[in-house]
Amino acid sequence: MLCQAKSGLGKTAVFVLTTLQQVEPVPGECAVLVMCHTRELAYQIKNEYARFAKYMPEVKTAVFYGGTPMQKDIEILSNKDTHPHIIVATPGRMNALVREKKLRLGSVKVFVLDECDKMLDQIGMSSWRTESRAYAKPKVRYAPRRPGYLPRYAYPKAGYDV
Repeated sequence: MLCQAKSGLGKTAVFVLTTLQQVEPVPGECAVLVMCHTRELAYQIKNEYARFAKYMPEVKTAVFYGGTPMQKDIEILSNKDTHPHIIVATPGRMNALVREKKLRLGSVKVFVLDECDKMLDQIGMSSWRTESRAYAKPKVRYAPRRPGYLPRYAYPKAGYDV
């Protein structure tokens, strides 16, 4: 799925509501991974999940971003009772947790790149693009901020939903 619209028209609400409808909470497994380019945006998206999942107490959400101690994130991920079903993360922290083998993404069913145009333009994202395809088997969702803009390398190979 590709969602493009001007700022303030509800792109975040679209993917938050869609993923909440699709998530099947399994203890100790992450079903939805949302990646965004800044910690402020990650926190904002996590708050949107909290707002829309108010009456879904079995669904756990967490936000992981750099600039905070990674040990706290590791503690959340190592406990089946606190392990989130929905993870909102920045690329650096997510890659660090995967590299340290603290975050396993084999159970991820939906992978969202919010404001992917900005993410994919960032320095260092070219190597991440190829790694991300291994994480997101079934569905890849791109949500660029600028309508009409999507880098040619953002279109995944056949077999992915765009």
